[in-house]
Amino acid sequence: MLQELNNCKICPHQCNINRNNGKIGRCKATDKIKIALYSIHNFEEPCISGKNGSGTVFFSNCNLNCVYCQNYEISQFGKGKEISAEELAEIFLKQQENNVENINLVTPTSYVLQIIEAIKIAKQKGLKLPIVYNTNSYEKVETLQLLEGYIDIYLPDLKYSENKLGKELSNVDNYFEIATKAIKEMVRQVGAPVFNENGMVKKGVIVRHLVLPNYIENSKKVLKWLYDNLPKEVYISIMAQYFPTYKAKENAKINRKLTNEEWNKIENYIEKLGIENGYVQELGDHEEEYVPKWEY
Repeated sequence: MLQELNNCKICPHQCNINRNNGKIGRCKATDKIKIALYSIHNFEEPCISGKNGSGTVFFSNCNLNCVYCQNYEISQFGKGKEISAEELAEIFLKQQENNVENINLVTPTSYVLQIIEAIKIAKQKGLKLPIVYNTNSYEKVETLQLLEGYIDIYLPDLKYSENKLGKELSNVDNYFEIATKAIKEMVRQVGAPVFNENGMVKKGVIVRHLVLPNYIENSKKVLKWLYDNLPKEVYISIMAQYFPTYKAKENAKINRKLTNEEWNKIENYIEKLGIENGYVQELGDHEEEYVPKWEY
């Protein structure tokens, strides 16, 4: 039993509920780790997936409620099964046996304390791989500080430049201030990407941004903030893979894919800013089974 979960304040919602007694707050997580699946994922950024794939662990539940979530069965409906920290450590070791490039923790925020325990156990049993923290960035700096020394690579989103958009599309308050502070803390901990001899990132921050239809100005402001406020060596990954799913199908502003005109505006703005380090996704005919293609 983790005493901190008696009054859970792991994320910015600070629900202050007793997860050890089965109470659930905004993210719907209890004291048990819950995962939807673990797999070898070949379609992250090239320096994450490489030739052997990224050893992903998809955690159930989420502290955001994005109306366009592509993994909504996991994040919003809580699909998955409960496991112990010991079992999670064994999953890490199984992934390592599969010769993956890293351990990739997807939507891990609600389970930070349990994940730390699992990492400790796995390292005692021989885990050597870099660990990726793949997050929506709605994080408390104090919680991220607990992860210092355990996380090698941070892979945060920066979704919105305007808080009203965060409220409208993800039902959260103060997203921009919270996320940008969190990203700065991640950069403080691990810095800009450092690569091994095979071009795989072994430490550092790569910030992601998913471009939404009808919200090109939001994307421009996000990219401007990243360019102005982070070291130029930090990688920025700009994604074009949006497709309408979940509640987005009912939202007139985002119930379609990006147009060529919208994506051209983003590409032109990237060139105007002078962003050099990172990845820009190709715009294609995206479907639910879409496989990203990346350009450096």
